[in-house]
Amino acid sequence: MTQLKSSLATAALLAAFGAPAMAADCPIKVGVLHSLSGTMAISETTLKDTMLMLIEQQNAKGGLLGCELEAVVVDPASDWPLFAEKARELLTVHNVDVIFGNWTSVSRKSVLPVIEELNGLLFYPVQYEGEESSKNVFYTGAAPNQQAIPATDYFLEELGVEKFALLGTDYVYPRTTNNILESYLKQKGIAEADIFVNYTPFGHSDWSKIVADVVALGADGKKVGVISTINGDANIGFYKELAAAGVSADDIPVVAFSVGEEELSGLDTTNLVGHLAAWNYFQSADTEINAEFVKAWKARMGEDRVTNDPMEAHYIGFNMWVNAATAAGTTDVDAVRSAMYGQEFPNLTGGTAVMLPNHHLAKPVLIGEIQADGQFDIISQTSEVPGDAWTDFLPESAVLMSDWKDLGCGMYNTQTKTCVQTLSNY
Repeated sequence: MTQLKSSLATAALLAAFGAPAMAADCPIKVGVLHSLSGTMAISETTLKDTMLMLIEQQNAKGGLLGCELEAVVVDPASDWPLFAEKARELLTVHNVDVIFGNWTSVSRKSVLPVIEELNGLLFYPVQYEGEESSKNVFYTGAAPNQQAIPATDYFLEELGVEKFALLGTDYVYPRTTNNILESYLKQKGIAEADIFVNYTPFGHSDWSKIVADVVALGADGKKVGVISTINGDANIGFYKELAAAGVSADDIPVVAFSVGEEELSGLDTTNLVGHLAAWNYFQSADTEINAEFVKAWKARMGEDRVTNDPMEAHYIGFNMWVNAATAAGTTDVDAVRSAMYGQEFPNLTGGTAVMLPNHHLAKPVLIGEIQADGQFDIISQTSEVPGDAWTDFLPESAVLMSDWKDLGCGMYNTQTKTCVQTLSNY
């Protein structure tokens, strides 16, 4: 009886003074939504492996809120509608507390209505086109102002590029990004006739005519540069055709937004030396924290496995989620969301990533030059750049801002001072 009275007294004290809420159930389930087969497996399988490593490391530290973390891995197989089905399965069958996943924007767009309907929480780790803001998604990859615009500026200011070939895979990310870049280039004085745009399907393999068209673009002697939003295994054929055509980085430089160390690991990079990529992270970043991350990755996966930018985005996002859940005392989506604002975590490249009220990170922008060993020599690095949900270079978007913390709105019109509910490309 004395013990019972003591327990009741303790419960009363905790109720009176506010005990931290704990996760409802153990284990805490973490959904991993990445393609392990199909055209995007070349990129996404590594992100699944990254999540398993991060979860294992967190469990070694004692888990979260007194619970062990359990990974629930599904394979949407590079099938965009299947992403939505697998997201629903994760949330309603497996009852996951959070989802880390997607690569392509078309897969994210497929998942978005499900996440919002069921009030799930998605951490999206890949560079994307912006022009979106959901209270249920934290975008830990680069927005256009953290990748596409700085890379274009590098071409204009450092390499003297006068004509642009915008080559992309035919889906929402390349089309929207190139729409932004076309507008930006015209504002910079590049004539419409000096901008060549081409889209190819996922898995495209015959690049001979497209490369020939790019080469022909420079027939007048003007400097040509390629901005590549080609995704997945189509990159293999593209770079092989460049090499077969004898096109070097000195002739026509390429800056890629979806080619990192993982993609290059499957290529003979001898003829790619000098071409560029723009990301927020490269494995070659010379910091102590990155050395530890790379060492842990190779110890788990093997010496031949490389790290890349979306891995760092998952690393930052996962640790921010852990810290937010710890601060909230629960994995409840609404509580974690509130605790995410202002979360800080070290970048692997030095400096600190900060989660903004628009659900984007402030991160540095890096430009790397491909080396013969498949790594990148970092030739340009900025301080942290705040990610923009809505671009300044499309008139319908320039008036919009996202602020889920104070305004509770992802599309706030700064001119009318109202929360917009729809936008054609949202």
